[in-house]
Amino acid sequence: MQSLVDEWLDSYKQDQDAGFLELVNFFIQSCGCKGIVTPEMFKKMSNSEIIQHLTEQFNEDSGDYPLIAPGPSWKKFQGSFCEFVRTLVCQCQYSLLYDGFPMDDLISLLTGLSDSQVRAFRHTSTLAAMKLMTSLVKVALQLSVHQDNNQRQYEAERNKGPGQRAPERLESLLEKRKELQEHQEEIEGMMNALFRGVFVHRYRDVLPEIRAICIEEIGCWMQSYSTSFLTDSYLKYIGWTLHDKHREVRLKCVKALKGLYGNRDLTTRLELFTSRFKDRMVSMVMDREYDVAVEAVRLLILILKNMEGVLTDADCESVYPVVYASHRGLASAAGEFLYWKLFYPECEIRMMGGREQRQSPGAQRTFFQLLLSFFVESELHDHAAYLVDSLWDCAGARLKDWEGLTSLLLEKDQNLGDVQESTLIEILVSSARQASEGHPPVGRVTGRKGLTSKERKTQADDRVKLTEHLIPLLPQLLAKFSADAEKVTPLLQLLSCFDLHIYCTGRLEKHLELFLQQLQEVVVKHAEPAVLEAGAHALYLLCNPEFTFFSRADFARSQLVDLLTDRFQQELEELLQSSFLDEDEVYNLAATLKRLSAFYNTHDLTRWELYEPCCQLLQKAVDTGEVPHQVILPALTLVYFSILWTLTHISKSDASQKQLSSLRDRMVAFCELCQSCLSDVDTEIQEQAFVLLSDLLLIFSPQMIVGGRDFLRPLVFFPEATLQSELASFLMDHVFIQPGDLGSGDSQEDHLQIERLHQRRRLLAGFCKLLLYGVLEMDAASDVFKHYNKFYNDYGDIIKETLTRARQIDRSHCSRILLLSLKQLYTELLQEHGPQGLNELPAFIEMRDLARRFALSFGPQQLQNRDLVVMLHKEGIQFSLSELPPAGSSNQPPNLAFLELLSEFSPRLFHQDKQLLLSYLEKCLQHVSQAPGHPWGPVTTYCHSLSPVENTAETSPQVLPSSKRRRVEGPAKPNREDVSSSQEESLQLNSIPPTPTLTSTAVKSRQPLWGLKEMEEEDGSELDFAQGQPVAGTERSRFLGPQYFQTPHNPSGPGLGNQLMRLSLMEEDEEEELEIQDESNEERQDTDMQASSYSSTSERGLDLLDSTELDIEDF
Repeated sequence: MQSLVDEWLDSYKQDQDAGFLELVNFFIQSCGCKGIVTPEMFKKMSNSEIIQHLTEQFNEDSGDYPLIAPGPSWKKFQGSFCEFVRTLVCQCQYSLLYDGFPMDDLISLLTGLSDSQVRAFRHTSTLAAMKLMTSLVKVALQLSVHQDNNQRQYEAERNKGPGQRAPERLESLLEKRKELQEHQEEIEGMMNALFRGVFVHRYRDVLPEIRAICIEEIGCWMQSYSTSFLTDSYLKYIGWTLHDKHREVRLKCVKALKGLYGNRDLTTRLELFTSRFKDRMVSMVMDREYDVAVEAVRLLILILKNMEGVLTDADCESVYPVVYASHRGLASAAGEFLYWKLFYPECEIRMMGGREQRQSPGAQRTFFQLLLSFFVESELHDHAAYLVDSLWDCAGARLKDWEGLTSLLLEKDQNLGDVQESTLIEILVSSARQASEGHPPVGRVTGRKGLTSKERKTQADDRVKLTEHLIPLLPQLLAKFSADAEKVTPLLQLLSCFDLHIYCTGRLEKHLELFLQQLQEVVVKHAEPAVLEAGAHALYLLCNPEFTFFSRADFARSQLVDLLTDRFQQELEELLQSSFLDEDEVYNLAATLKRLSAFYNTHDLTRWELYEPCCQLLQKAVDTGEVPHQVILPALTLVYFSILWTLTHISKSDASQKQLSSLRDRMVAFCELCQSCLSDVDTEIQEQAFVLLSDLLLIFSPQMIVGGRDFLRPLVFFPEATLQSELASFLMDHVFIQPGDLGSGDSQEDHLQIERLHQRRRLLAGFCKLLLYGVLEMDAASDVFKHYNKFYNDYGDIIKETLTRARQIDRSHCSRILLLSLKQLYTELLQEHGPQGLNELPAFIEMRDLARRFALSFGPQQLQNRDLVVMLHKEGIQFSLSELPPAGSSNQPPNLAFLELLSEFSPRLFHQDKQLLLSYLEKCLQHVSQAPGHPWGPVTTYCHSLSPVENTAETSPQVLPSSKRRRVEGPAKPNREDVSSSQEESLQLNSIPPTPTLTSTAVKSRQPLWGLKEMEEEDGSELDFAQGQPVAGTERSRFLGPQYFQTPHNPSGPGLGNQLMRLSLMEEDEEEELEIQDESNEERQDTDMQASSYSSTSERGLDLLDSTELDIEDF
């Protein structure tokens, strides 16, 4: 780039006019304009006339221009273009910049172009002007440094004695000072012209890219030359633009402010700005764009560090809840803010100098106490894992102090409450999981694909450290908190964070023995599902055959299961022999069954033969009803797991026919038991039986033989019609029920209702899976689809996914099911209210809404669904006329109102099909007697929806004109009769559908008059921009290739523009075709002829960038 600029400078020195004209044409062609400025134009025409002439010649074939053009050859253009401007000023700063170089003419041209109606001119020239300004600021800064040096040299020389002072040197220093002052004045004049001519108008341009350029560059000026630019008169532009509606502009504002607040020496000049715009900066923490919010939090961290006392407690409390945000980057930034605000100052006070003392026990204790108090007292969240994850990047070393955490938990004279102990245990487990796995909590994603080799090594080292430290202490922690289920559950989960090989390599088998003892005590002591699940999983991790201590862990498992099985056999025998059990006996039996069920889920307990006794228990419950429901629930689960483990064994080896037959008999017997439980009086038993039954039917569906397992075919089971009917009835009784209204969501009742909703969603999902995998008849889906609209808020996503999958399986059958759903609802309503006034009932209006939603589910593929929609209409017409009134009666058929539901599907029909359906309806109505001159309302509504001028189905029932009425009532024409009779049974769809009209979907907003008036007052150029006339012709050919933007051939030889495009700036391959874009962007048209003022905001009606409206003048 430097050699290219030097080459141009040489040509400029030989012929200044030709050289400058070449530079001007380079900027013009960089805008994507094919026109050039000739020497005659440059001599005889003003800048405005030249720009007007170029605008008329700007007949580009695409809205793209080099700065935004797609394709690999244009990616580096902006960077190279900016580098050229910087190098140009850098090479001219010691000579041509002050000696005859027409910089004023160049600035005047760029100013005029930046005021153009053409977006390409305005965008490119603004970028060039702002980069030119940045380069001039650097030159001015160097001049300022030279002036300071000159002043020091002058003072030093003048302070010398009379005999040592050199008058010639003083005189030369004075001349140098005068020269530097003149240069400084020239540079400041250029900067002032650029700022007032370009920045003041373009920082509020309608194009967000232009606004972002201006804000980014003014931030650079303030950082590099703070003496001149870091004043309130310049800072106000950044403050006003903090309210910009576009993400990129707000992001540039915050980043510019970060550069200023990050320098402690500059913060003293920001006090007034901070007082005016602090509230806005704090509120940006909740910005809807995550990257802007992250930068806003980091800006507040800099303010917190470098400006003490500026952020109040209320300001900080606005940031604290963000540590629990789902976006990890934002939560991590908020965690860093929290650390510097609350933890760092308090911990530093208790630290003495020296690196080793930073992790002193006192400081660490203080840190954990502060962390506990913040989490407990703030009451912002229920799970400390999210707080740990937010603080991990900035305080990971402190959180990995597992020695300090365990010492706090094991202290005898600690003053921790129950909630604090639970929180501290959760922090311990969360930090261990974070260090060993590196995964954020559920619901929070990092966006990273994987860890680096260094991070993996750190993770492995941390895993070893925490394992070596916690293996000896985990039995002690379990012994201390074994009575508290809430605390012992996460402690058992710690085992998944360990490197279990250390039990062998570290010779820590004695601690394994202690852990297994404590695990057995915990399992025997507790019956809570969470504790039992954690204990079973911990034992599963230890019972890995790869470990050398497997035999010891397996022996402990056998001991535990033997103990539980013996208890179960004794308690079961008592239950079977006696007809009454007291509460303690019922509790003990239920607790034992829960423990066995939890372990059967994770471990293979087949050799203990629990199937038969559990079946005896369930059979007695079905026969007598004397078994408590607390016992039935875990017994059902035990039998279910027994069947699955048997299937697992059979699937791994070639099973005999006897084994397959035995398993099938067990499965069928269990299905019958579950079917009996569906009619139980206890709701929990019913739901548990339904869940197990739906899962078992899915497992033993035809899908089980897929993948080369044809030998399992004897196990495939299809439910009988009675069972399918009972499953559907259960769904109606337990899922599609109206729940109570939720309150604020904080009460216990609200939480219970939410849990019940989740349970109902699980039941519905299980039923839908049976439909989609062919276990149940697909027609049963009508029982689900007919509730789509009524229960849309609760189950809309599940039903929609089921409908989509059903359509993928069989489009025709799915359409019939939709029609069947409407028929069922209509029949139910008809039986309840009768045919009179049916279409005026609220329930019928809900049915129309459901029909409209069904119609929308067909999507925009009108041609693909053509035959389906016609079939649906035809069968719907047949249903509406299926029951006729008595002979001689003028009453309408009872199902006739169904035609109004059918009209909701009419917009999905082609014009030809509407005509055919009208003929078909006319043919069907000939067999129905009706009073002449009094057409039925549903028929009128349906015919209106099929009329050629009707495009929507939202038509109120009204009498048709006489010409349309004759189609229904009067005698049909012969040709119409022929058409209808020939296509009565099957509507042939051989006609070609009309080509849909291509219409724009862009919503164009009208510009308020006050916005245009304001623009006229502040910036005449923007008013011209808003009032400009559109270029004639809207049809554009596609952008063909990179050569479109090439500089026209110059017969005189290679010029600067050609070389820049060809060599340095473009790096283009002239034979490479650019990818044709399929999307048209209204913002990338050739000219900005649409009146849209950025300053008007629809939300506030207030121009946040106008000092007059903010009552701020020069800040």
